[in-house]
Amino acid sequence: MRFSEQWLRTYVDPPLSTQALAEKLTMAGLEVEELEPAAPPFAGVVVGRIESIAPHPSADRLRVCSVDVGANEPLQIVCGAPNAAAGMFVPCALEGTRLPGDLTISRQTVHGVESRGMLCSARELGLSDDATGLLDLGPANAPGTDLRAALALDDTLFTLKVTPNRADCLSLVGIAREVAAVTGAPLSLPVVSPMSISSDANRALLVEDSIACPRFVARLIDGIDATAPTPAWMKQRLERSGIRAISAVVDITNYVMLELGQPLHAYDDRLLDGAVVVRFAREGETLTLLNGQVQRLDADMLLVCDERKPLGLAGIMGGEHSGIADDTKRVYLEGAFWNPVVIQGKMKRLGFISDAGHRFERGVDFAGCARAVERATQLIIEVCGGRAGPLTDRSGALPSRVPVRVRRERVNRLLGVTITEETIADTFTRLGFAYEKDGDDFIVTPPSYRFDLALEEDFIEEIVRLFGYDRIPATPAAHVQRMLASTESRRAPAAVKSRLVARDWQEVITFTFVSSETELLLAPNAAKNDGPIRVLNPIAAHLDVMRTTLLPGLLETLRTNVSRKATRVRIFECGRVFRHADPGYVQPIRIGGLAYGDAIPEQWGSPARRVDIFDIKADIEALAAPRRVTTAPDSLPWLHPGRSARVLIEGVSCGFLGELHPRLSPHFELAFSPIVFELDLEPLLATSVPMMTPVSKFPPVRRDMAIVVDEAVSAQAILDTLATVKPPYVDQIEPFDLYRGPRLSPGKKSLAILVLMQDTERTLTDADMNAAMRILLTALHDRFGATLRE
Repeated sequence: MRFSEQWLRTYVDPPLSTQALAEKLTMAGLEVEELEPAAPPFAGVVVGRIESIAPHPSADRLRVCSVDVGANEPLQIVCGAPNAAAGMFVPCALEGTRLPGDLTISRQTVHGVESRGMLCSARELGLSDDATGLLDLGPANAPGTDLRAALALDDTLFTLKVTPNRADCLSLVGIAREVAAVTGAPLSLPVVSPMSISSDANRALLVEDSIACPRFVARLIDGIDATAPTPAWMKQRLERSGIRAISAVVDITNYVMLELGQPLHAYDDRLLDGAVVVRFAREGETLTLLNGQVQRLDADMLLVCDERKPLGLAGIMGGEHSGIADDTKRVYLEGAFWNPVVIQGKMKRLGFISDAGHRFERGVDFAGCARAVERATQLIIEVCGGRAGPLTDRSGALPSRVPVRVRRERVNRLLGVTITEETIADTFTRLGFAYEKDGDDFIVTPPSYRFDLALEEDFIEEIVRLFGYDRIPATPAAHVQRMLASTESRRAPAAVKSRLVARDWQEVITFTFVSSETELLLAPNAAKNDGPIRVLNPIAAHLDVMRTTLLPGLLETLRTNVSRKATRVRIFECGRVFRHADPGYVQPIRIGGLAYGDAIPEQWGSPARRVDIFDIKADIEALAAPRRVTTAPDSLPWLHPGRSARVLIEGVSCGFLGELHPRLSPHFELAFSPIVFELDLEPLLATSVPMMTPVSKFPPVRRDMAIVVDEAVSAQAILDTLATVKPPYVDQIEPFDLYRGPRLSPGKKSLAILVLMQDTERTLTDADMNAAMRILLTALHDRFGATLRE
C-alpha cells in the first residue's frame, strides 16, 4: 500500500516527524517497507508564465521566450520545447539552480542569444519520465511561486507491507484510524452526507445468490460531462499512490477506493440492457475484460451482468461493455460487498491481479458500501456535474459480528505484564471497538471492517500493539521443567524412522498432492471406488489429487535418482495418505519404503546381487521388533502378482510388501522393478514391555524332526500350529531345511524343524522330550496330515 504522507496528514496529523511516524506504524504491526521523497531535493525552481514567444534568429528548432517569474522584469530564456505557448504556466529554473542529474543552471549564450534560465519538463525535474514537452502547471499559482510549494513536492511516499489479515489498512481512512489509535492524535475523516435526489432514473437489480453477494449498492447519475478534467489535487494523490490518471469518473472511483477501501465500478448506462443481474457464469460463456484478455468463464466465477450479457467479473475486473467513454452522459455507479470466499483464488487462476480483487479477497467493510457510493457521487457531481438518482441498497446474509469475551486476568497472564482495566478500556475506545463490562471482563464486538478479530487472543494482540511491544520487559521467566509422561509400551515415530536409517535407508519428504494419471496407473480400478480425493485449487495442473499411497512420491524420487546414474537407492517416507470414507475422509499416517539396485554396496567380500523381497522383509521384521511379523499371499494392482504379500503384525494386517508390477517400470523409466512396502505407522509404535525371565541353570536339549506335507501347506502355518500346542519347556521352534526330490511323492515337500527344549527348574528327561515331540507331531498330523520323513 503506497500513499502520500501529506494526504494522510489531512485526516490525522500527529506531532511526529516522518521517521518517527514510520517507526510508530512499524511497531504497531504495519511495517513501513520504504520511505521515498515525492521529488528530488532541488531549489530555485519557480512558477513562470510565458508572456511571449519569438523565433530564434539562428536556430529553427529554438524559440526565444519572455517569461514572467514574479520579478521586476521578465527573463529572456531560449527554449526548444515543442509545446511552449504564450500564456502557459511552466517550471522555470533560475540562475544558480542545481537540478537532478547534477545540472547547474547559469546564464548562457545560445547561438548568439542570451538565456537567463531554463524552462523544465517533468523529466528534468525528476518528477516523471515524461520528456515530450514542458510541464504544464495551469494557472492555479502566481508567477514567482516556489515550485515545491506549488506542487506540494516536500512530501514523502510511504510504502506499507500490509499483511493479508489487515485489509482495513488498504485505505487511507484505515491507516488514519490506526495512526490516531497509536498516537492519540485527533481523527478528522471526510464528511460524507447522503446526496439529494434530483433524478428519478433507476435500474432494476436482481441478485441470484445473496451469500456470494451479501450487499449491492448502486445508483444512476444523469447528465454528467465525462470529458471534465480530473482535479490536480486528486490526480496528484492518485499518481503518488501508484495509480495512473485516466478520466474523471474512473479517477474518482479509484480515489474513493484508496480513500475508503471500497472498490467501485462505473458503467456507461447506454450499454446496459434491462436489469442488472448478479449471477454465476453459465456453461460456455466468455468475457472480454478491460485489459483485452478474452476469458472463458468457469461455473464458480461470479459475474455482474445485464439481462443479455456479462458485464464484468465481480470484484475483480470489468468487461469491455463496462467502460466510460468521452460521450457518456449517464453512469451506473456500483459498490458491492462480495463474499471473500468467492473471490479468493480466482486471480491466480486468471493470471493477473487487480487492486479491487486484492481488497475483496481479504474482505472490505460491508457496512461502508453505501458511504463509498455517496462519496463517489459527491465527487462526480462536483467535478463532472449531473443529477443523482435514488440509491439502490440490496442486503443479504452479511457477516455476523460475534461479541468476544476478553478476560483481564488472561490478558496479563499471556503478556506477562500487568495492564490495568482502564488501559484496556482506553485501547478499545481508541480502536473504535464497541464493548460492555461484565465484572473484570470485557465483551467486545469487532467492527465491520475488521475480519481478523474472532478470538480472545486477537483482541489481546490489539491491546499489546497499542500498549507497545517495547514496553514489555525482557525478563527471563521462571520455568519449571516437567518430564512428559511416557509409557514403555509405546515408542515415538522418530524411533521407528531411526531403525530404518540404521539399516541403510534414507528418509525423503514428497508432496501429498500427486498426479491423477499416476494414481490411475497404480490402481486402474480405483475410479470405481470414488478414486482419489481431488484438489479444488491445485498448485500445479499435474498435482490434482491427494495421494492414496506413498508410492507416487517414492517412485518419482527413484526416477530422479536413476536419471542421475544412481545404481543403489533405498528411500522411505513417513506421512499421511488420504482416502474416502463413510462418512467423509480418513488420513492415516503410513510409513513406506522402496529399494532398488544391489542388496549391499559393491565390495570384494560378497558377490553382487540384486535386492529381493526377503531382504526387505528382514528390515520390516527389525522395524517391528520385538513384535511378530508374518506375511500372507496377496494381490494388489501395483505389485507383481507372484511376488507380493500382505504384512501382518501380531496377526493384524497393516500393509503390503512386494515387487513393483512389471507394467509400471517402463512408465517410471526403470530397468527393473524395485521392492516396495507400505505399513500403517500405528502398529509399529506399539511395543511389548520387557519382562524378566530367569536364566536356566540346566542345559538345553535339541531335537530335530523332518516332516512331509503337501506342497500347498506353508511353513508359517506349520509354525503357527506348533506354537499353539507346544509345552512350556519348549523354548524355540525354527525351520532350517527344505527338501523336494525323488524320495518324496509328487506334490509333497519335506521341512526340517529344530525343536529346542529347556526348563528353568529341572533337567529334562527322555520321557519329557519324547512327550513333547509326540504332541507336536500329533498336532501336525491332525491338521495337515503330516508324517515323519523316513
